Amino acid sequence: MPTIDLAKDDLRALNQQLQTAARAVAEAQSNETQWRIDNPRGSHAIAVGLDGPIAVTVGGSTGYYCAGMNKEASITVEGSAGPGVAENMMSGTVVIEGDASQYAGATGRGGLLVVKGNAASRCGISMKGIDIVVHGNIGHMSAFMAQSGTLVVCGDAGDALGDSLYEARLFVRGSVKSLGADCVEKEMRPEYLELLADLLERAGADARPEEFRRYGSARQLYTFNIDNASSY
Repeated sequence: MPTIDLAKDDLRALNQQLQTAARAVAEAQSNETQWRIDNPRGSHAIAVGLDGPIAVTVGGSTGYYCAGMNKEASITVEGSAGPGVAENMMSGTVVIEGDASQYAGATGRGGLLVVKGNAASRCGISMKGIDIVVHGNIGHMSAFMAQSGTLVVCGDAGDALGDSLYEARLFVRGSVKSLGADCVEKEMRPEYLELLADLLERAGADARPEEFRRYGSARQLYTFNIDNASSY
């Protein structure tokens, strides 16, 4: 397994090397699929823009935008992640063994983001198809303007959950401090229990689907109406 030490090696060169390796595997020109990064020391933008099925393990905590724009790759952070982890993710899997800072999974369009600790504010903001599973709690304004995808929270949710969301599916096991504009609790139907069971298993979460409540859009604020101005 190639190992890159960021205490000695250049971050930009690292990302170029990983991107080249991912493309080579995607095009069946290489079978070098396992990579490790040591001493990340909170560096920003580690393992961004990967476009192929390689597996990258980061041996420590990262700064801003780790695993951003990920496509097909599997990235594991053996620590915590700074703001914007897995931002605009397209596919693949990103696992954070610790906590995630604000706007984790922002604008994500696909793939699975797993946070085994807690996630801060605006988790899943403007998500567009990504699946996010948080083993712990999430902060305020999570799933703000979430368009599609699924956010699963095994702990508690902060203020204004799902504010101004569209068709994203939200599941919370614990308490919700408050719901955002146009977000309401909804019936937990059998198909959602099946969806939850699958996501919880894939995320390695020790929870049962029956313990969760489902939230979604009331569909009252899709189109701006001056009479509803105070609700936004």
